[in-house]
Amino acid sequence: MAIIFFFITSISSSHPYTFQVGGKDGWTLHPSENYNNWAGRLRFLINDTLHFKYDGSSDSVLVVNRSDYDGCNGNNPVLKLEGGDSTFKFDRSGPFYFITGNKSNCDQGQKLIVVVLAVRNRSPPPSAATPPSPTALPPSPEISPVFPPSPVSTPPAPSPGGGAPTPGGGGAPSPGGEGGAPTPGTTGGGGGAPPPGTGTGGGGAPSPGSGGGNNPSADTTSPPPPSAATSPLSGGLTALGVTVIFALWGI
Repeated sequence: MAIIFFFITSISSSHPYTFQVGGKDGWTLHPSENYNNWAGRLRFLINDTLHFKYDGSSDSVLVVNRSDYDGCNGNNPVLKLEGGDSTFKFDRSGPFYFITGNKSNCDQGQKLIVVVLAVRNRSPPPSAATPPSPTALPPSPEISPVFPPSPVSTPPAPSPGGGAPTPGGGGAPSPGGEGGAPTPGTTGGGGGAPPPGTGTGGGGAPSPGSGGGNNPSADTTSPPPPSAATSPLSGGLTALGVTVIFALWGI
């Protein structure tokens, strides 16, 4: 606002303005607008001029001080303007007081106060301070999106007592068990000696492959039994029987 004010005042000072007192009505007893109201809405500066238009045969303009203005005393004017067409130039700031030279008209309100504003143009108006340029902020680091690792499926731990079968359990049948291949010596004649590994009583030693499930070799598959060939013992007994028959035949 201060800069605008000084700008306006500097322009007005370099270009003085002339004001028509009372407008089209001029300097008269009953103007359309009160003189002080008219002056109050205007701004007057040094070197501006007031122009008075009036009836020069019956009226005049007197420049007076404050006390003569209040009492409508025209006996000691500072300046008297006559002729019906007068101008007054402001040469200083401050109030100026004008009254008509007709005492009766002055008492009825034909008078004027003008306040001239002081012009402070001896020093240039302060220039608006230029705000400092904002400091450039460092670029923010780019943040790469972080993806959570995919969950690794872990096989469930085996519970105690379950899971894979223990050695010696219900695996493949052991050699010599029920339903297996015949053991050597089971083929041949009816009168031969019992094959090895077969007991007549209940207290014999168990044959290999029979028994409980704690034998470590039970998990391995036993080789197939030998083919059903005549064992050496049964062959020898057969030959002996034939010899005895031939001997008896000769007798």
